[in-house]
Amino acid sequence: MIQAVGVVIPAHNEEDLLPSCLDAMRLATGGLHRMTVHLIVVADGCTDRTAEVARRAGVVVREIQAGCVGAARRTGMREVLRRTRHLDPGSVWLATTDADTIVSPEWLGQHLHYAARGWDAVVGTVAVTDWAGHPPGLPARFHQHYRTSSPGTHPHVHGANLGFSASAYLAAGGFQPSPTAEDHALVASLTAAGRRILRTTEISVLTSARRQARAPRGFSHLLSTLGG
Repeated sequence: MIQAVGVVIPAHNEEDLLPSCLDAMRLATGGLHRMTVHLIVVADGCTDRTAEVARRAGVVVREIQAGCVGAARRTGMREVLRRTRHLDPGSVWLATTDADTIVSPEWLGQHLHYAARGWDAVVGTVAVTDWAGHPPGLPARFHQHYRTSSPGTHPHVHGANLGFSASAYLAAGGFQPSPTAEDHALVASLTAAGRRILRTTEISVLTSARRQARAPRGFSHLLSTLGG
């Protein structure tokens, strides 16, 4: 049974988009009655007011100078594990999203629903609502790329929509300090560790389609590739 939840949000110069992300997260955590929630923003190499914005929102902030999303997620997860060290790792659910992403009010509840059914990890999807600044044909190409042959499941991995038990995370060796694809590497390690991984289209988040990438070869890179 899950007793505590930790959510990690890496952020690099995100003072503009982070407030909306945190507002959405507040709604997502508000429905978790009688459960401890640790919300961690890792401000990585920020030269703007990201850390200040997060602190004013009442969340825990860790500042690093790694310039590496894998290191940021790893730092945040380490902080959650430190704060929940008195608990069985099997009773702690870890989740991560991105500072330019909006989760639904049901997001964490959905993760915990599947955790209660015995899944060690949940891999969700992303959607985009604002395609401003991109070629007109990009939305259609993106949806074509996202189509799956099996209803309800998918082959994608997004750090903006991941969750796993602390015991599974530790068994997989955690996030590696990689500048990109740290999410794919973790899911591969979870698979190699024999953990039960649910890839579901039922849990989706809204993310930005901005052109200014924070991680090399990340989601912005995918969109630029699809856009030709």
